[in-house]
Amino acid sequence: MADFLSAEWLAALNDSLKVSGAPPLGSASETFRVVLEFTEGPTSSPHALTFTISADGAFAELGDHLAANAVIRLSLSDAEALTSGTLESASALREGRLKLRGDVHGLVPLLGWLEASK
Repeated sequence: MADFLSAEWLAALNDSLKVSGAPPLGSASETFRVVLEFTEGPTSSPHALTFTISADGAFAELGDHLAANAVIRLSLSDAEALTSGTLESASALREGRLKLRGDVHGLVPLLGWLEASK
């Protein structure tokens, strides 16, 4: 398995997103961007990961996006646990391990879809 946030890991994630089916968006013309902003990570690691989701599908890229609809702040280790499936987003949110900002209502259906696309 590739290291979290490595080029190989990102390519595998994007391959998985390509075949994950249609995302649950409010309208066919909508684009929704979710930024995972990492705290407590080494300075050598990327500080953020952006998911861009539209009717055409989804992809992830390193870095943040100024037009993000929602930003999720979390530790790098929690981000890795979420993407590996060892931590569920609902549990992390209840435990205060995630800090959400932006369009939370639009984010909720997308989190389940992103988790299922792994």
